[in-house]
Amino acid sequence: MKTLLKTALAVSIALVTSNALANESDEKSIFNSQTFEAMKLRNIGPAYMSGRIADIEVDQNNPSTWYTAVGSGGVWKTVNAGTTWTPIFDKQAVYSTGDVTIDPSNSNIIWVGTGENNGGRHISFGDGVYKSVDGGKTWKNMGLKESERISDIKVHPTDSNTVWVSAQGPLWSSGGERGLYKTTDGGETWKQVLKPEDEWTGVTSLLIDPRNPKKLYAATWSRQRTVATYVGTGPGAGIHTSDDGGETWTELKTGLPKGNMGKIGMAISPINPDIVYATIETDNRKGGFYRSDNRGASWTRMSDEVGGGTGPHYYQEIFADQHQLDRVYIASNYSKVSDDGGKTWTPINTKRKHVDDHAFAFHPTDPDFVLIGSDGGIYMSHDRMANWRFMANLPLTQFYKVAPDDAEPFYTVYAGAQDNSTQGGPSRTRRAEGIKNKDWFLTLGGDGHQPAVEPGNPNIMYSQWQQGNLTRHDLKTREGVYIKPQPRPGEPAERFNWDAPINVSSHDPKRLYFASQRVWRSDDRGDSWKPISNDLTKNENRMHMPVMGRTWSVEAGWDIYAMSEYHTIANFTESPVDDKILWAGTDDGLIQVTKDGGKNWKKIDLNSIEGVPAMAYVNDIRADLFDPNTVYVALDNHKYGDFKPYLIKSSDLGKTWQSLADDLPEKHLVWRIVQDHVNKNLMFIGTEFGIFFTVDGGKKWTELNGGIPTISTRDVKIQRRENDLVAGTFGRGIYILDDYAPLRALTEKSMEQEAMLIAPSRPVKWFSLDGNHTDTDGDDRYAAKNPEHGATLTYFLKDSLLTAKEQRQKAEKDMVKDKDYPQYPAWEEIEKENQEPKPAVYLEIRDKDGEFVNRVAGKTTKGLHRVTWDMTYATGKAVTGVESSGWNPFGTGLLAIPGTYSATLYKRVGGTVSQLAEPVEFELKPITGGSLQAASAKKVLEFGKKIANAQRRASAVNAVIGELNKSMKTLRTAIDRTPGDIAALEANYANIQAEINAINIELNGLKSRDRMGTKPANISSRLFYAMTAAWSTYGPTQQHKDQFDYASKRLDSVSKRVKSLQQSDIPQLQQSVIDAGGPWTVGAPLMTK
Repeated sequence: MKTLLKTALAVSIALVTSNALANESDEKSIFNSQTFEAMKLRNIGPAYMSGRIADIEVDQNNPSTWYTAVGSGGVWKTVNAGTTWTPIFDKQAVYSTGDVTIDPSNSNIIWVGTGENNGGRHISFGDGVYKSVDGGKTWKNMGLKESERISDIKVHPTDSNTVWVSAQGPLWSSGGERGLYKTTDGGETWKQVLKPEDEWTGVTSLLIDPRNPKKLYAATWSRQRTVATYVGTGPGAGIHTSDDGGETWTELKTGLPKGNMGKIGMAISPINPDIVYATIETDNRKGGFYRSDNRGASWTRMSDEVGGGTGPHYYQEIFADQHQLDRVYIASNYSKVSDDGGKTWTPINTKRKHVDDHAFAFHPTDPDFVLIGSDGGIYMSHDRMANWRFMANLPLTQFYKVAPDDAEPFYTVYAGAQDNSTQGGPSRTRRAEGIKNKDWFLTLGGDGHQPAVEPGNPNIMYSQWQQGNLTRHDLKTREGVYIKPQPRPGEPAERFNWDAPINVSSHDPKRLYFASQRVWRSDDRGDSWKPISNDLTKNENRMHMPVMGRTWSVEAGWDIYAMSEYHTIANFTESPVDDKILWAGTDDGLIQVTKDGGKNWKKIDLNSIEGVPAMAYVNDIRADLFDPNTVYVALDNHKYGDFKPYLIKSSDLGKTWQSLADDLPEKHLVWRIVQDHVNKNLMFIGTEFGIFFTVDGGKKWTELNGGIPTISTRDVKIQRRENDLVAGTFGRGIYILDDYAPLRALTEKSMEQEAMLIAPSRPVKWFSLDGNHTDTDGDDRYAAKNPEHGATLTYFLKDSLLTAKEQRQKAEKDMVKDKDYPQYPAWEEIEKENQEPKPAVYLEIRDKDGEFVNRVAGKTTKGLHRVTWDMTYATGKAVTGVESSGWNPFGTGLLAIPGTYSATLYKRVGGTVSQLAEPVEFELKPITGGSLQAASAKKVLEFGKKIANAQRRASAVNAVIGELNKSMKTLRTAIDRTPGDIAALEANYANIQAEINAINIELNGLKSRDRMGTKPANISSRLFYAMTAAWSTYGPTQQHKDQFDYASKRLDSVSKRVKSLQQSDIPQLQQSVIDAGGPWTVGAPLMTK
């Protein structure tokens, strides 16, 4: 009897009704994704290995403008030939793209085909065709949503409304929108003009004759990938041509292979369009390169060249050179070029270049210019591929799994990447500029998969390349030891998953678990292993399973290199509460549990759980951190064409199950789940299109979309010391939600109060930023952002703070809704509204003694907000109405010292200030001590306050000098307009100006010496020297103290002289001018006569 999973018909109807009501209430509820946008995720890169490029398009009218379709990462644009890039597709519904096309008659019109155009095991899916009419600023989905994968888009050369789209169709299942589609109204409607012969076949390549847009060529392709196998050839594949814009078609056969064909790549010569090229896959990864010189009427086999590596399904794109006849490129694992139409081939230069290419692009007038898009990003050559420049500013890495360690002061994130090794990089740096490519390093090559770290020991970590090739690394020696478990004599070969699961025990850091088709345990960090289970999978013959609706014999289009091991353990977990409880989830529909450390296992067939697919892949299995009987399982059925999210929970060791996915959006299949280590009801999941969290154990899920694009999040982990959420995305690198702990306190109920203020959950890292910028690196240098430097506080406002005018407008809007129409306000009320200042919210920071330190402004809109105090005191610099806009890594005021501080939230509305929330305390804690004996923090602060006060005075003196100079300019004009004898006025004016100039020289030195020569010390230069003591924790040296003393004494004298000028000398001169019949000047007393 199947386990009940909330799927009875009556319950289903009730759920549909309640969900509809819930969705309606969600729009009104403040507990929604918009409220939590302030919890911004921060991308840390990397960009030094980038990620898979599906297509590149160079604007032929402006060759410095390029668009690139990223297989898993949206669409990016550059307008300066790659110096800088902008993601332009981030907020669309999907992230996987296969084609980008510029309208040849209007470069502002851009078409994007979503869904990657190959048959890889790890690719996502799209939702049709998108169009932009403003160069990528805005987008509209134009349909073909069931195509899943678009391979080519061609736009009529003179008619922007006529477009052809080739749709490969679903990879994992039959049906969908397949074939060739045409629109004559700019995408508003589509007509299928080439219909494949069966439900497994689509169109994979499309050509248009540049001389005659009615002449088309289309290649069809039959294929299906399953979780177990892949077959990429079939009877539906072939090359077809049309002479009437796609209305009728003829299959081309003369000279082409007669048996099953697979993926076909085509190109047409831009120089002589009578010449057409095709690379054709046949059964068992064979095939050849063909050329026609009569528009496809007949073909000549030129060579055996087809895509290599993991198989033609992954590559098989060819490109004809724009400048040289019969020069052809084939994209492959090791791409090649032919100068004789495909007869002979030369490997392109791969020195200092990633292999596995998918896209080529060319310059309209420069024959030496080549762009290549690979699994590792974009490369540019200006000398026909003799040398390469790598675009190291595209953070597109596809990460499978991540593992943050416990390194101090900043933890390291390790992550396994698709075709880009296992990488490690810092979560932040001391550098004000951020995290640069040079901060990242490799631990292991190949396809990187699940890494692991040893708790409490950041010098030991584990990484692996595909299918279980596990290595232990000693970060001190930078050496790795290969520790993959091996079968004993007489035992069958181990079947390791493409992304084999590793688990470092939370009970004993020396204990490891690793899994193939059985579970292995090591108690000595992998030096030795023992199996603790038998085969826990179904262990069936995958070659007997149906593909494309039937079984196949050995000669068929199997691509064994494209097929991962099957019948494997895909995920594993150990209970943190009871180390005898272990769970394993397979790729073939099984969950296994043991309560005795592996002696006995209980099989739970997914077929016995109502409401979940019988053969679902176990994407993740996580034991509850608090209850040994509870487990969470994320199931994945997308390799059967089912993209629904499946997330289930058992609280009785697998006897009964309940769904936690009812509240998740469709197609958000769940990859990973992680539970907060403090609040058992707070959990996070990574889905196919984002990150969600719940505060009620999974009843309601809320998306975290602040700072992160639409992207697949394949892994989520928690760095417990920092309370950080670390997310590995499949195409946009790694993201961190810094200090997510406020989510522990925020619930529907807690958000009913007017306001909340939440302190940082851990001591704030106190240190001085390294402000050295590498400004000479050029604009293409890449640096990911560090967290905001300082103490980040989180606050919540139930309602926005409104002015009286805004309150009236809101009330009037509600009245109109009720047809209770408002009257025109009184003029006095309108005037009062116009004079009212805008409301404000701010945090007031005080030290442990209650002394004021600083105020930090915040936003006044309802919802959640985060503000960062930069750990400095409020600056005492003179306020002149012009604030400095220069970048200052040291903050705006004196650096506060380590210790305990408090923050209080206030609002100011209509001139009235009131407290919004109770004060919260937090600590500033140094990240390290110095090598030399430093002054105490108290002594450093005392000296710093002296400097700050002196600077406050000096800035005031300089400001007054500036105002005095303005007064002297007005007096100069006024004296010139004064009647009678002005000699006395002139003499007085000259004496005052001389005094101002002398004071200015004493303050700031001789301006004439700025250009050359040694400039004598002045008050400002001595104060600046003294101020540098505040740039470090070491404290002031004797020289700092001496310079401060010299400057302070002279500042006292200068201040008195300036005060005399301000209060006596200039006012007297102004009055003298008035008394002599001259004009009034700014600052002078009003004339009484």
